[in-house]
Amino acid sequence: MLIRAPAILCAARAHGEHGAVVRLLTADHGLVAGYVAGARGRTLRPVLIPGNCVAAELSARTMSQLPSARLELVTSRGPWLGEPLASAGIGWVTTLTARALPEGQPFPAIHGALEAVLDAICHAPSARGWARAVAAYEALLIQEVGYGHAQPPPADEPWESLLARLERQGLSLAKHLLADPRRDGMAARAILIERFKRIDGGAA
Repeated sequence: MLIRAPAILCAARAHGEHGAVVRLLTADHGLVAGYVAGARGRTLRPVLIPGNCVAAELSARTMSQLPSARLELVTSRGPWLGEPLASAGIGWVTTLTARALPEGQPFPAIHGALEAVLDAICHAPSARGWARAVAAYEALLIQEVGYGHAQPPPADEPWESLLARLERQGLSLAKHLLADPRRDGMAARAILIERFKRIDGGAA
């Protein structure tokens, strides 16, 4: 097995003394896992940030073996981790992707949408703008994974209505995509929603 592809890093979990198991979203191969050696070194720590875009190479002798992964940084989300709202947004959409998607199934629409929502979080002029992108991404993921049709928010939806929409979608996510307690990721979403609620309807 050999995969070379652009990827979005969705999760990195320490494994052993020096390594990490990562989950990467690719357009053609879907969500794939791999082992990164030396993950805790100074060279790789800035690379293994969820939300980063990387050039990935994964190789394994058999399909049943966890591939070894080599990653090269393409786009870093690190500069935004010091901003509480942006950090919470990046943390939520990557956590949702890593824990809700089945591995090895391509979802090219989700890959493109995840890249777009990460760009919005990092570059939109206000959090209210990218909150709509988060809601639209959740709706797309719910639909693509097969749990019904969720309408994306209209561009002119009032802030209070958008928050109510996010609350409704949260119930669907908790019931379906993240119902397995072993894959719980709703805590990351709770942090984001709480920070959204602190935004005045006419600010941010």
